[in-house]
Amino acid sequence: MPRIKRGVTTRAKHKRILDQAKGYRGRRKNTIRVARQAVEKAGQYAYRDRKVKKRNFRALWIQRINAAVRPEGLTYSQFMHGVKLAGIELDRKVMADLAMNEGDAFGLIIKQAKEALPA
Repeated sequence: MPRIKRGVTTRAKHKRILDQAKGYRGRRKNTIRVARQAVEKAGQYAYRDRKVKKRNFRALWIQRINAAVRPEGLTYSQFMHGVKLAGIELDRKVMADLAMNEGDAFGLIIKQAKEALPA
């Protein structure tokens, strides 16, 4: 039975890891053992931060909406309650964009939300 020679596959695996570690500093970019650890950790950070990014953007949208409704005498939570009562089905991303770029349109939404709130 012939012996199995695995040099080609091992080199391909190492090359793939080192390509992923391109741009790292020190031995992390050219030593397979250290590069493998660095690439694995980078993947863990990337996986985690894809979820954190969603949280950060939602917080940003809430801050922008809050900043836009404060001069009208409302808090963010009062405004969102009024939006729900008025039956406006815009998400926070769209409302934050309206608040930033289309102040007149957002003013109409604020007006509707105020009218829907109980006195």
